[in-house]
Amino acid sequence: MKLAAPVLVLLTLMSAGVARAEVVDAQPNGFATKRSVVIAKPAAEVWAALVQPARWWSSDHTWSGSAANLSLGAASGACFCEKMPNGGSVLHMTTVNAQPGKQLTLFGGLGPLQLSGASGHMIWALAEADGKTTLTWSYDAGGYMNGGLDKIASIVDRVLAQQQDRLKAYVETGKAG
Repeated sequence: MKLAAPVLVLLTLMSAGVARAEVVDAQPNGFATKRSVVIAKPAAEVWAALVQPARWWSSDHTWSGSAANLSLGAASGACFCEKMPNGGSVLHMTTVNAQPGKQLTLFGGLGPLQLSGASGHMIWALAEADGKTTLTWSYDAGGYMNGGLDKIASIVDRVLAQQQDRLKAYVETGKAG
């Protein structure tokens, strides 16, 4: 993927009417987003799907152009990684807290954050009730990005909302899109 491609994909989504999470805060030095969805499956099933991003993440938001190249290790020190052609790889985020069926916490930079001095902290929290799971997805990023991180907060928000919607669809129907 060319360096400008992640930004272009994000800008395209901005005008595509993708579901929006909530931008909780946006400042030049950082932002925070949060969104919850109810998935009509038990937490164990949501967790099993969550740790298989190759099955639900959009290929449009990968460096390689194929979500099949994504993997997510659900143990501290593991990674949300991507295989690249010719033996290359991308470390998107590192797993820092894994509690199967309850919470997965990652640290690192997604998309355009990898092209800056910024990084983020993502928490996927699962809460089951009556056979359904509320998945709360929060992401905060901080550091330096030319022009300010507040300028991309709503774009990142939309991209993450799209991924969460794809995960929900995958868990409930077996198809992400």
